[in-house]
Amino acid sequence: MSDHSMQSAPNVSFDTPALLRYRNIRKLKDRTARYGIATGGLGVIAAILLIFFYLLYEVAPLFESARVQEEHRYVLPMASGQALYLAMEEQAEIGLKVSTSGDALFFDAADGSEKLKAHLPVPADVTVTSVSQSAPGENLLVAGLSDGSAIIFKHEYKTTWPGDKRVITPSLVYPYGQDAIELAPGKSLSEVAVRDSEEQLIVTGAHGNQLYMTRFTKEVDFLTEEVTLEGEDVSMPLVSENVRRLLLEPDLKWLYVLSGKDTLTQVDISTSLPAVHHVIELTHDAAEVNDLEFLLGGISLLSGDSHGRITQWFMARNEQGERQLTEIRSFQQGTAAITRIIPEHRRKGFLALDSDGVLGLYNTTADRKVLTVDIADKDVTSIGIAPRADALLLGNSGAMKLFSVKNEHPEVSWSALWDEVWYESYDQPEYIWQSSASNNDFEPKLSLMPLAFGTLKAAFYAMLLAAPLAICGAIYTAYFMAPAMRRKVKPVIELMEALPTVILGFLAGLWLAPFIENNLPAIFSLLVMMPVGILVFAFFWDRLPLEVRSRVPDGWHAGLLIPVVLLIGWLCLAMSGTLEGLFFNGDMRTWITHDMGISYDQRNALVVGLAMGFAVIPTIFSIAEDAIFSVPKHLSYGSLALGATPWQTLTKVVLLTASPGIFSAVMIGMGRAVGETMIVLMATGNTPIMDANIFEGMRTLAANIAVEMPESEVGSSHYRILFLAALVLFVFTFVVNTLAELVRHRLRQKYSSL
Repeated sequence: MSDHSMQSAPNVSFDTPALLRYRNIRKLKDRTARYGIATGGLGVIAAILLIFFYLLYEVAPLFESARVQEEHRYVLPMASGQALYLAMEEQAEIGLKVSTSGDALFFDAADGSEKLKAHLPVPADVTVTSVSQSAPGENLLVAGLSDGSAIIFKHEYKTTWPGDKRVITPSLVYPYGQDAIELAPGKSLSEVAVRDSEEQLIVTGAHGNQLYMTRFTKEVDFLTEEVTLEGEDVSMPLVSENVRRLLLEPDLKWLYVLSGKDTLTQVDISTSLPAVHHVIELTHDAAEVNDLEFLLGGISLLSGDSHGRITQWFMARNEQGERQLTEIRSFQQGTAAITRIIPEHRRKGFLALDSDGVLGLYNTTADRKVLTVDIADKDVTSIGIAPRADALLLGNSGAMKLFSVKNEHPEVSWSALWDEVWYESYDQPEYIWQSSASNNDFEPKLSLMPLAFGTLKAAFYAMLLAAPLAICGAIYTAYFMAPAMRRKVKPVIELMEALPTVILGFLAGLWLAPFIENNLPAIFSLLVMMPVGILVFAFFWDRLPLEVRSRVPDGWHAGLLIPVVLLIGWLCLAMSGTLEGLFFNGDMRTWITHDMGISYDQRNALVVGLAMGFAVIPTIFSIAEDAIFSVPKHLSYGSLALGATPWQTLTKVVLLTASPGIFSAVMIGMGRAVGETMIVLMATGNTPIMDANIFEGMRTLAANIAVEMPESEVGSSHYRILFLAALVLFVFTFVVNTLAELVRHRLRQKYSSL
């Protein structure tokens, strides 16, 4: 261009006020969008981290260490007689000491000041030789006397609030009168035991190797509700050596007698003439059993021996199918002899004290030694625990020590959560989730394995249905379907995702489950006949003359399958009764249960797979379809131009290029299936069992949280384990999604050069 033309060109300015204002506005918009997107992304990350740390905050107390700390030390004002029994009330504010003289002293647990002093109705020149508690957590006691009689009494506590200040008033009561029960006249009772039920009261005692028992039958006056006892002396069998401990089972079927060094005699007292049922040795070496106690509930026996070992026993079936007392597990505290075992009143835990003054805290369900601590001298004579297991009293010749105990969650351990546990009354170790029951003696079964298994089982059957259908549908819609038809089909399928899962669960539980049960042959024939029927139709369609096939425009062939699908579905349903009569004796469910030996539950994994698969299909379809449709067209055109068929182009070019998106779709769909709550909650039996059977139900982690969180006690082990289940679900989803993102990134790098 010449200088003349440049000089004559009009002056164009890019710095006019309007352009400057436009550039500034655009720069402001860009900056706002950039910071807004960054803030939103950081907000999502922060929200996820907050959820994680909150779950961790709720779960962390489960793994806090136990602690025992001395709080007070004092001397009781009363020192008459040796202490035979030591206990504390609910708030751990008042202690009770019963001595050989028959004195019962209620005292302040913090400083030893006297609250109430009472005396059992013991005759002159008669002493108390033994005191026994009915069961852990119960205040009913029996005192055996040196003249062969026994006195039943209770310690009770009344709480009042004068001036908004708590006042606890103790008392000693005699529910069946102050008259002594004659068990062995003229013979000192070295051991006694008592059990009280709705229909019977049984008192038993021992002198030497002789057992004595009186059985009382209760009669209740319906007008006055007064209880009348009718006693009967029961003839008892002899044991081989001197009796050292008596324990009455809660159901009043068994009397356990510890005699000699380690001999346990199991006496059947359910009949009018008790007899020895079984005799076993509680140790396998030269050790001597020093203490024998019931665990809470009276099902398990705990024996502590001179070698520092505590062993748990309860009734279980042997290889011959007979129920017998079986050694379940043992705990080794040390080398010093176990002198006392103190069961907790409200948990399946206990405390053990040895001759060196070492205290051990244990939980049987968790198979766990929680803590061992040196807390006392070697000459401790009495020990008592508070009902809440948060305080402990140790006595020695009137000198008392009060300890605070912090042991919030002893029932939690790796084995209790993830391994098989041998629970009470079970014949073998199993995975069980059962967090509550109707009685207070219940052993919580908090294994997360059935819930994790149920979660994976539900997700597996849902993905088994959803993934192939969604991916194949996405491939056809994005690659083969006509654009006009795609614009109608894709929004309809995506609209399915808007259906509330509670509605899907409701329909699955109330309509689909019974429908499948009543039409099992149709369902299974449908799974076989539908793909076969479609392939047969495609084969015959391909054999039709070209002028017939050409009447259907390219990309609209899927519409031809609508009547085919409807016809095959109708035929399968119509033939269901005929198939059931021909092959399954008229009832396929009964045939599956009895002939195949496969249990059938109406709300099962098949129902969940169909319902949850229906919910997951739109998610996988939409993402996979977008990924396939977004493959650049020049790749397809170039492959076709080089002579590849449309199918070769699809498998060798399109699917490989879209594989990162398809993989992401599958992972997101699986995450949806794993975290689904309402469908599995309403469409399954909601039973936490480990069974891969497609005709059995399950319970997932998410459904379990939804069911049990509202009824759990805040701060309890059950409450925190539900948060642990949520944390497990969160971590599982996070790990799977992270791995999926890594795989997707690798796939993108590998096929980005196509």
